[in-house]
Amino acid sequence: MTTDTSSDRSRADRPDASTTGSTDDDRTAASTVERLESWCRTVTAINGVPISPGNRLDVLRNGDQIFPAMLEAIDAADRSIDLLTYVYWAGEIGATFAERLAQRARDGVRVRVLLDGVGAKPIDQENVELMRSGGADVRYFRPLDPRHPFRASHRTHRKVMICDEAVGFTGGVGIADQWMGDGRSEGNWRDTHVRLQGPGVAGLRSAFLDNWIETEQVLFESAFDHFPAHEHHGNVPVQIIKGTAEPGWNDISMTVRALIELADEQIRLTSAYFVPDEDLILRLCRAAERGVDVQILLPGPGADKRFVQLAGEAVYDRLLDHGIKIWCYQPSMLHAKIMTLDGLVTLIGSANFNQRSTSLDEEVDIVAFDRDVTAELDADFDADLERSEKIDPARWRSRWAGQQAFERAANLIRPWM
Repeated sequence: MTTDTSSDRSRADRPDASTTGSTDDDRTAASTVERLESWCRTVTAINGVPISPGNRLDVLRNGDQIFPAMLEAIDAADRSIDLLTYVYWAGEIGATFAERLAQRARDGVRVRVLLDGVGAKPIDQENVELMRSGGADVRYFRPLDPRHPFRASHRTHRKVMICDEAVGFTGGVGIADQWMGDGRSEGNWRDTHVRLQGPGVAGLRSAFLDNWIETEQVLFESAFDHFPAHEHHGNVPVQIIKGTAEPGWNDISMTVRALIELADEQIRLTSAYFVPDEDLILRLCRAAERGVDVQILLPGPGADKRFVQLAGEAVYDRLLDHGIKIWCYQPSMLHAKIMTLDGLVTLIGSANFNQRSTSLDEEVDIVAFDRDVTAELDADFDADLERSEKIDPARWRSRWAGQQAFERAANLIRPWM
């Protein structure tokens, strides 16, 4: 069966160029469809995750777009709201979410909130009590427990919200004031979220339930969970990729590697915490060797975890030696997690390009096989480059010896970052 792509014309519907005098635009469109179909088939064969066709995917840039969209969905919910987040900190936006969620619970909407037991520790307990007093079910994922010390490092880093099983959100944004604003001034973190409508929402719901079930034996309630047959809201085919702590490569790490191997022209990678393992370094370098234009955008002076940044900087030399271009975002902390490939395919979600995301934490990403979505994110990448500083290879190699010593020290614990 042919997979839907960003063009409505299937291969069978396209006329024969030899008899119709097809224009260059027709041939380009036909080539795009064929390439997208090839990407869909190949990635599905590698990661085993089915394609969900017929979705609408809206890109939301920074807190001034993301939070209003999420709050609007909360206010519009009739039946259920599920929120899963790593970060829920004290502050203005946290209080706003707590008030809205408590009110919806009082209105009879089932509200479930799952907070990571470590990442959400800075939450204002008054907000927790407010939500619970309104009727929301608020729980913690793997709270710290001295009886289970090895669980402490395995967190849920997923950011998911689903309303009425019909609209879902995911990306890099946490519930904290750091994400308020437009990401262009100090203290306003730069990030991207997406809003999804269509069959792919079922995958986001699964990512929520996958973690929720650790705290609750009841998987669903017939009064609230209808498991509907989702209508098509657009023409974007997606995969919902869940990552979890397990030996070897999980689905996200497998998908990242497959996408890099498939790229022919361009890879544009944005990551808040870039600490790649040896295999990912080699794949990026091999992509550059075969002529792929590899561009990486990372945090600059606004980085919130300097030690993690140092561990990533330890591998810059190897990347730069292969012609890979690296920029550092200047205005604020860059927190987005995005990869676009050949102007056709996008990977976006909660997972960073580091070993914590690929082997230690629970994550969720979306693969969108769509030229228009990818073009929008590429345009955002270009806009971010205007506010970024490109690393000059010669200057980087002559950086002071003290920094190199710090990089080597940080690199020693790279597998846990």
